[in-house]
Amino acid sequence: MCGIVAYIGSKQALPILVNGLRRLEYRGYDSAGVALIENRSQSTESRNPEASIQCVRAVGKIDNLSEKLKGQSFDSTFGIAHTRWATHGGVTESNAHPHSDCSGKIILAHNGIIENYRELKEKLGSSHIYKSETDSEVLAHLIEFYYRGDLRKAVLEALAQVCGTYGLVVMHGDHPSLLVSARLGSPLVIGLGEQEYFVASDATPMLAYTKKVIFLEDGEVAEVSRENLHIVNLKDQNITKQTSQIEWDEASAQKQGFDHFMLKEIFDQPTVLQDAIRGRYKTEEGTAHLAGLNMTDAEMRSIKRVILIACGTASYAAMAGKYMFERLAGIPVEVDVASEFRYRDPIIDNQTLVFGISQSGETADTLAAIKEAKRKGAFVRGIVNVVGSTIARETDGGTYIHAGPELAVASTKAFTNMTAILLLYALQFGRLNKLSVATGQRLLAALAEIPEKMKLVLAQNEKIKELANKYKNNPNFLFLGRGVNFPVALEGSLKLKEITYIHSEAVAGGEMKHGPIALLSPMFPVFAIMTKNQLYDKMRSNIEEVKARKAPIILVATEGDLGAAELAQDVIFVPPTMEVLEPLLNTLPLQLFAYHTAVALGRDVDRPRNLAKSVTVE
Repeated sequence: MCGIVAYIGSKQALPILVNGLRRLEYRGYDSAGVALIENRSQSTESRNPEASIQCVRAVGKIDNLSEKLKGQSFDSTFGIAHTRWATHGGVTESNAHPHSDCSGKIILAHNGIIENYRELKEKLGSSHIYKSETDSEVLAHLIEFYYRGDLRKAVLEALAQVCGTYGLVVMHGDHPSLLVSARLGSPLVIGLGEQEYFVASDATPMLAYTKKVIFLEDGEVAEVSRENLHIVNLKDQNITKQTSQIEWDEASAQKQGFDHFMLKEIFDQPTVLQDAIRGRYKTEEGTAHLAGLNMTDAEMRSIKRVILIACGTASYAAMAGKYMFERLAGIPVEVDVASEFRYRDPIIDNQTLVFGISQSGETADTLAAIKEAKRKGAFVRGIVNVVGSTIARETDGGTYIHAGPELAVASTKAFTNMTAILLLYALQFGRLNKLSVATGQRLLAALAEIPEKMKLVLAQNEKIKELANKYKNNPNFLFLGRGVNFPVALEGSLKLKEITYIHSEAVAGGEMKHGPIALLSPMFPVFAIMTKNQLYDKMRSNIEEVKARKAPIILVATEGDLGAAELAQDVIFVPPTMEVLEPLLNTLPLQLFAYHTAVALGRDVDRPRNLAKSVTVE
């Protein structure tokens, strides 16, 4: 959660910081702020010494901060900025970051949670005056307590007292060319320019200036000046780090003519799906080959169980992957919500393969869960989107989904790409175990057709927009699916909840009459997936039960299914494909329906209330 961006160099810092916050707004939007150290050449003896530090904060979105900054003059090439997603303390200007110590000289921005902040307050005593309700402000006072002229050492001594998580940037008015940053459980990336450095929660704020980055690991502290970068561990021992190259460019992170990032990302799916599967399968052998798995054939054959660990949208992709693994590879699969997995006593051994699945690669619960799986001896691999993310580095292998930057809070293209990667893994294991080459070839031929078939679904955008306007005022929705389409129903329901704030539930079709059918009425629409597969007749019977209760029905059905119109008021047709591939197509109409409903209701589509893109706190 929350977003940090900092700059030190020769350029004017304020535009870089504000633009950086806009790139990070998907991480937090309750409030935002900037702090700048003015260039000393502009200072005069007659000015108040504290005036060399300028701090401006505002409640709400970045636009509110920008409005506050209008007409103000800043001459600064060094500063930090933050966009907040509230944890401790309400949404107020005093709780917005950056925070300062009693002297006003130590300024910091913090992501994460300081779990022992109350104990630290007691330790510091009544001589420290606090201006906010946040746990973060305590860090500024703790650094003040240890500061004796060396900022890095003060930060190190302070962090030795901290229990919790942090992504932290600190500056001091007496050190106008020095920034200290530290990481434990909350991501930080350092961008390397020409005699300039950037520090941010992810790489997006620096793409316009550099693609050379260093990813800080947990327990690392960076001392950054205009001329030098010095990285140590929490024991103040020097660390040598490798530089990484970011593949994304700034243009790929922009809306490119679409009204919202979410709509752009929905329409990205035919292209990014091709990026995800390209070079990762062999049609003539009917198999996939994901080299990042880093397992020998013997090790793969030793796997008796697969556990897929994820949260939210990623967990629904995992559920689709469960069907694929069990159908194609004949391996039992469990899907675990990461936040629950690590608080029970999971039975894991060296014949278990665990995948941690996360778009950001920074999801705190998923990261903790895979660490637990590693401790218990499992093979642990990651499926993530962000190159160099913590899960990618913490696991012993895995696969990038190559969806490109996903800036809307509600995930769309990551879902389909995660599902496609799980399909390829299922195929790779299946061909090693029991699946025939002919079946593998048929599956890969059908997979190669999916991007073009996605385009046919997306071509119905205007029709789906009309449906959204028709149903937008209904306060409740029920989503139905069976088999591999039950996770699709769950994902469609989640999208509607996330961005429209309409109450929505999803149930397996066969479970409807075990309780949820009591909800049905003419004011309770049902969105159902009834494509032609082995459960078609069963699903049709479920839809008949809905129709008998006079609930409005929207169907996703296979092209050519003439009987679908007899059941439903509205039908969205999708091209036929193999059953295990259906989620890659059937999800798209549900994404578009949620998007257009949210737009019709005037919602903030890309940044819905109370949500953040990357959940980096428990």
